[in-house]
Amino acid sequence: MTETTVVHVMRHGEVHNPTGVLYGRIPDFHLSDLGRQMADRVAEHVKNRDIVHLVSSPLERAQETMEPIAKTFGLTPDIDERVIEAANLFEGKKFGVGDGALKNPSAWWLLRNPVKPSWGEPYQQIVRRMRDAIETARQKSAGHEALIVSHQLPIWIVRSAIEGRRLWHDPRKRQCSLASVTSFTFHGESIVSVGYSEPAKDLLPVKNPKKFVGGA
Repeated sequence: MTETTVVHVMRHGEVHNPTGVLYGRIPDFHLSDLGRQMADRVAEHVKNRDIVHLVSSPLERAQETMEPIAKTFGLTPDIDERVIEAANLFEGKKFGVGDGALKNPSAWWLLRNPVKPSWGEPYQQIVRRMRDAIETARQKSAGHEALIVSHQLPIWIVRSAIEGRRLWHDPRKRQCSLASVTSFTFHGESIVSVGYSEPAKDLLPVKNPKKFVGGA
């Protein structure tokens, strides 16, 4: 009989970012108080799942999101560089429509190829590393469930690849809110379905329509 395995890939909670910069892989960006509430909410939401393996991005906001989940299951998460945020040349800058980095014409060259994209890590590279990490998690939790804490762009890109969508997209239309969970169900080695849930939906802040390139 073919075994069923589920790998959940969660986006971290809200980050304390009073200056509104694109923080990307910059260290020392931590969860806000609301972000910690989101992490607690997801830990409560998944407490009865058959989760036997945990994985976290090395960035602080991901590890802090994982803390209540790890405590709930009594597991020590693996830290995996493959599920880190995408590299982005706008890190440390404000980036929106009509403000921040886009006011400087020298930045426009970075936007020349949205298909790659020219401002950051190639989408295909993100797909490869995320799929490799998901496969490792599947193997380590075979017949059970695993949970990975990662970041919006890598989660959305790997989901898009698995579901057959083009990787070039409008960032405002990603279905990957803070503390959301995207779940990949495997029969044996094959993904047979993709699910999505928002356990902390009622805690989500109001969206900023000016936000464009990023990931969090």
